[in-house]
Amino acid sequence: MADSPSPVRDTLTEIARLLPTDASLEDVQYHLYVRQQIEAGLADEEAGRLIDTDEMRRRLTAHKRAKENRG
Repeated sequence: MADSPSPVRDTLTEIARLLPTDASLEDVQYHLYVRQQIEAGLADEEAGRLIDTDEMRRRLTAHKRAKENRG
């Protein structure tokens, strides 16, 4: 067993410290979900899998036009 806590345990400890004493398990789940999504986004950024806002707007506009033309 390692001498230091695991990253997951560190995250849980940090979240527990930040939550109010009357927090529910649902509150804990929500904060874990948000943390997981942030970490996934940072990993996507690191891997170059993000696009900028202008490109996203261009893609959405093209998708909307294609959908209108089909239907």
